[in-house]
Formats: sequence, C-alpha cells, structure tokens
Amino acid sequence: MAATYRALASVVMLIGFYVVALLQLAAVVALGFWLADHTSGLLTGKLLLPLVVALGAVVVGLWRAIRTKNEPAPGLALDEGAAPALWATVRELAAAVGTRAPDEIRLVPEVNAAVGEQSRLLGLVGGRRTLYVGLPLLYGMRVDQFRSVLAHELGHYSGQHTRLGGVAYRGRLAIEETIARISPRNPIGLVFRGYSKLYLMVDNAASRRQELEADRSSVRLAGHEAATSALRALPALDAAWNFYLGRYVESGWTADLAPDDLFGGFGRLLEARRVEIDRLREETPDPQPSRWDTHPPIGVRIAAMADAPAGAGDPDDRPGSVLLADIDTAGRRLQEVVVDHGSRRVLPWAEFTHAAIAAQVQRRADGIYRATGRFTGVSEPGLPTVLDLVRAGRLGEFAEQFFGDATRKEAAARFAGPMQTLLDNAAARSGRARWQLSWSGPARFVGPDGEPWDLAEIAKLAVFPQTLDEALARLTERGVDPTAATVVQRRATADNANLIGALANIKIDGREHDVLVLDRGLILIPDPGKASKGEKRLREMIAGAPTGELAARHPFLPYEEITSVEVRRPVPLKAELTLHDGRVMAVQELFSSELLEKKSRDTLLDVFARING
Repeated sequence: MAATYRALASVVMLIGFYVVALLQLAAVVALGFWLADHTSGLLTGKLLLPLVVALGAVVVGLWRAIRTKNEPAPGLALDEGAAPALWATVRELAAAVGTRAPDEIRLVPEVNAAVGEQSRLLGLVGGRRTLYVGLPLLYGMRVDQFRSVLAHELGHYSGQHTRLGGVAYRGRLAIEETIARISPRNPIGLVFRGYSKLYLMVDNAASRRQELEADRSSVRLAGHEAATSALRALPALDAAWNFYLGRYVESGWTADLAPDDLFGGFGRLLEARRVEIDRLREETPDPQPSRWDTHPPIGVRIAAMADAPAGAGDPDDRPGSVLLADIDTAGRRLQEVVVDHGSRRVLPWAEFTHAAIAAQVQRRADGIYRATGRFTGVSEPGLPTVLDLVRAGRLGEFAEQFFGDATRKEAAARFAGPMQTLLDNAAARSGRARWQLSWSGPARFVGPDGEPWDLAEIAKLAVFPQTLDEALARLTERGVDPTAATVVQRRATADNANLIGALANIKIDGREHDVLVLDRGLILIPDPGKASKGEKRLREMIAGAPTGELAARHPFLPYEEITSVEVRRPVPLKAELTLHDGRVMAVQELFSSELLEKKSRDTLLDVFARING
C-alpha cells in the first residue's frame, strides 16, 4: 500500500505542479493583453519576459524528466564465482519475502545498500532488478546483521516500492529541473519553489512509510537483535568511513597520490579500532525527525521493530566478508571500476602514508621558506636560510609575523614548533626518517631502525644562537643534512584549495573582476561580462573546472602575499590590500555586484580580519 500511495501522490502532485504552470500561463496571457492595451510594446515585452522564461523552464524540465533513463549506478557486478554465498543468501531471502530475486548484484563504494528496478510504463511492467551492496558494510557487519539489511532491501521489492518508485523519481526530477532553470530573482520562481517543497514533504512522508514496511521483512527473517543492531551499526560505520577517508586518504589524494587498496584499508582500520567502533555503535545519537528526511530516525525504526513479528533469526557472528569469495580482490576490482585516479601515483599503503605526510610537511615548510625569502630577499630559501637568521640573532624579528601577540624574544622561543616541522622535513629529505603507517593511531615518525624519532628537543636548541651549534651537531649525529631542505613550491598555488565564497562585478584597481574566495587566496577574473549575469556566471565557472585550474588561467593572489588590509567600508565593501612587494590594491564592491551566496561578502571580510590578526 505504501508504494501505491507514493506513486498516486507523486502523480497527483506532479499534475498539480503543471496545473499551477497552466494557471500562470493563463495569467501571463491575460496580463499581456492588458499591458498591450495600456503600455508600449517594448515595456510589455520587458515585463512578460521573465514570466515566459519561467514557463519555458517548466516545459524543458518535464521533457528532460520523461527522457531520462534510470540507469544502474556505477559499481562492480558480482557473478556467482565472486560471491557464491552472497547470491545463495539473496535468493533464499527473496523466496522468503515472496519476491523475484534481483538479476544483478553490484558492489558499490558506500556505507549503504539499495535496490533498483528498470520498470516500464510508469511501473505497470516490471524490469531488470539490481541489488546494490556497499562494500564497507561487508567489512563492518556480522553475517546475521547483513542478512537483515538484505531482507530489508528485498522487502522493498516485495512491496513493489521499486517498480512504482519510477513515477516518484521522475516527478522529483521534473520539478528539480524546472527550479534549477528559473532565476532566484524571477517572481514566478517563488511559486514553483514553494510548490516543490510541498511535493517533497508529501513524497518523503510516503518514503518513510516504505522504510518502516521494509523493516518488517528485516525483523521477520533476521530476528530483533540482528535487525536492530544492524540499524545501530549504520551511523557508526558511516562515521568510521568518513574518518578513514579524511584521516588516511584525503591528504595523499590532494598530493596526487592514491592507495592501491582503498577499500581493504578500511577493513584493516575497522579491525585495528574494533573497541572504538563498538563504542561508537552504542553512542551514536539519533537525529531529530524532519519532514525532509526520506528515512525515519533510527530510534523510530527500532521502536517500530519491537512490535513487528520476528522469526528465529539464527545468530551468525562471522564477518560479512565471508559472503564474498575474496573480499580483498573484490575491493581492488571495485577500485578499478569506480575510482578515477587521474595522474595520481598509486602506491602500497606503507609508501602512500609516508609520501602523503611528507608532502603535507613539505607544504607547511614551503610556507615558512617563502616567508623567509620575502624577509631576507633570498631567491632559493631553505633551512640554511632560517638557521642563518638564528645565528645572526634575527629569528625573533622574522618570527613576529607568525606570533602577532609575542615580543621578538617570545616569538623566537615559540618558533620551536615551526622549526620542528623544518627539521622533520630535512630528516625525510635526507632519507633518514619516514612516517610509518598505523591503523590503530596516528602515523609514527621513525628512524632507520624503526624506532620513533622526536626532534622537538633539537628544535628548541635550534632557535637560539647560543645553542644552535649543539643542535646542528645532534642533527649530524643522526645523518640529517640541513642543506637538503629547501623550498619546493616557490609560490603558493590553489591546487586542491576549497572555495569559500565568490563575488561578481567587483572593481579591482578600477577594473571590473569576478572574485573567487578560496581558503588560500583570491582568484581574480578580469572583464568578466554583463553585470546582470554575475551569479549565473559564477556558478557555471565553478561547476566547469576545479579551483586549481581556474587559478592557472587567471591571476591568483595568495593570502600570504598580503601584509595588511584596510577596510574603509564593509557594505558595500571598499578596502585596500597592501602586498609584500609594496603594491596597494583597491577593492570596491559596486551596486551591480552579485554574491554567490549571501555570506560571501562576510566570508571575505573574515579573511581580511585574519590577515590583519
């Protein structure tokens, strides 16, 4: 019943969307006749143009939704040889819930499982079925828990949720396409956006009912314990997956590196941090329900499961990985299918970890070396340049820029932290130390014998002239050559930088520019085009190329090259940027300027405040 209700509601709401469009068309025609009688033809055209454009967007949105094919999501198709136990389990559970087994099982790189069906004639005729299995779930769940997940997904088939879901899918797509094509400033867009929210509220409510209905299959076939514990495991595994990608993968990925076994690494992390993950399963908070959610909160689902009839649910605490013939091989094959490595170097995990952290440390060292070059005028600065400042008693003067609230003497002492970064970089560049992978904690910095190296004490000695020679002697004993550490990136770039704001039609030194605000600097695009299309132009530009590529095409101003900012007026913005080379850059917001987001100006002002602070 939930599927029928959802499909019927989607059809009714979609019809209502286009009834609204027809009513507005009638209003536009009536208004056009009235304006033609009372105003000039030119004025009539200007007033009706945004209305006609909005109605044209409705037609295009509907046409694209009808023509869109609901193709299977990317993933690795698993045949019987790769997953005999999984196929046998799926067929057994499909028979138990009274539905046809899927035609294909696809392994996907998500903490999720799902089902799809390429039905025809708005769901009246069934089609090819695909079951999507998230590889992280197989690493992180017991067999009985994973059986409950499969039973839930197959319950969607028995409830015909996937067959008639095509109607809801195309309804959402038609409305999304329409809204995306109407400018936020178009008055007609307000009506459509309001209706789209109503549509989503109705459709999401039906979707939540379907999830509760599918949960009953999960409890009936797997039992209460397996079904409820699997639900609790999902947010914990999702958090672990995000932690894994952020802590272990992202730094290397941004350094143009990739691990050769992306998914296998997650399995090893779960094994090494089993106690933490188990604690997370119990502590994960349940979010507050929202009308915009497609799934009920986990607490609501577990409460509903308590009232559902349960089967015996034989316990099976084997790892879910046993359902595949070889999960590590499957993970590597999945990586080949769904991960675009581009020009990245693919390395085994041990080499990947060292290279990723070494690149991070080099980037931090380069920032210090570039500052040293600006301070001393040396064109190829490195660790010897910094040590020369120490010997000359000028380190405090140089370090003041890093510690604005410190005296020169205090700044020199506090520079021991950055100095350790430079010494670690020198040790790695000398081939004497490396970062060692650990799945249970942070990577360790180790020497040739595999024992931890901590250069903090040597760094404390290296910031004062009277103890500098002792520090150098200790480095020599360890085989570290300070001359091996020099600047690699002579000027800061926008590679892998994050976009945090954008402004269109801003005057820079009297010339109009679009300005992209990154977390590392500003991309300045001169003579961008018509002021009235600023926001649209910004969105198309950002969607069309990564920030690093845009910075390569246009002037890029790193924040580290700005010494101070004088904000003469915050709104509309008027400021002067003083650069290290002595130039002063005037920045002025115009009345025709447009913001990518409402907070873009405030974001830029925050950046200016940080530069001054």
